[in-house]
Amino acid sequence: MNTLSRRLLLATPLLAAAPASAQAYPSKPVRWIVPYAAGGPADALVRAIAPKLSEGLGVPVIVDNRGGAGGSLAMEQLIKSPADGYTIGLGGTGTHSLNPYIQANIPYDPLKSFEAITPIVTYVNVLVVNAAVPAQTVGEFVAYAKANPDKVTFASGGTGTSNHLAGELLKTVTGAPIVHVPYRGSGPAMIDVISGHVTCMFDILVTALPQIHAGKVRALAVASAKRSPFAPDIPTMVESEVAGYTQAGNEPWFGIFAPAGTPRPVVDQLNAQFVKALAAPELAEVLRTQGYDSWTLDPDAFLAFIRDDHAKWGKVVKDAGLKPE
Repeated sequence: MNTLSRRLLLATPLLAAAPASAQAYPSKPVRWIVPYAAGGPADALVRAIAPKLSEGLGVPVIVDNRGGAGGSLAMEQLIKSPADGYTIGLGGTGTHSLNPYIQANIPYDPLKSFEAITPIVTYVNVLVVNAAVPAQTVGEFVAYAKANPDKVTFASGGTGTSNHLAGELLKTVTGAPIVHVPYRGSGPAMIDVISGHVTCMFDILVTALPQIHAGKVRALAVASAKRSPFAPDIPTMVESEVAGYTQAGNEPWFGIFAPAGTPRPVVDQLNAQFVKALAAPELAEVLRTQGYDSWTLDPDAFLAFIRDDHAKWGKVVKDAGLKPE
């Protein structure tokens, strides 16, 4: 056998193996890191989607809750994982658009440390006030705040959370002198809005609806571009004549990420499986009952959206005078 024949013979198994190797993904369980504790809204979202994703991929999807530091600990865990498609993470407005501006020495770059796969949902915040506040509209509330400077307060689930920045955005676009009061979670914050210890807050619409329907708080407006099907009687900020609110900040969202360097064919396959899962009518209905609207994009469009969202919320943080801590 001549030299050329021997080389071809040796190369043949390698050439034959290449397509098989490329088609092997996924061949083992996929770990899905969630940057929040088990039992919360984000965890419920992931656990609703995971079975459909597992069905599409043909392998188990294991949910791994890694709460702490507003999601930054989970994102650090994600970027330190192998870039092979077997570890993905849930990110969102907090991890990618807010944390880089409000956390000092953040261990990741929201635009460079990840492969953006797809957004999965958006959700709606609603502005609610204590039932005794003499305001039926956002305009009346802003006038009330200006007539009572530094006496009107707004609660949040903590400094740098999306409902905190929603309040700061309201201050920026209206000039209302409302004072932020941070809490350790939105639950305690809502309790103090109901009791009158604080004047108002932004909260996730579906979470706030029971208190709204019971008359314990009054809803003034949703912070989305259009009315929510869950509460079609509550006007938007635009309808409430709060000019520029929705242009200044996008609606809160969650999306899927992989470590930077994950092969594009794997990213595309994960994108396709998430799109397929979220298109299932039964899953869409489950997510709607949780207060989410399904939403997907291709990886490139998702990255472009993140750049825009990151820039918009950065301006809100800057205008609010917030400094990294």
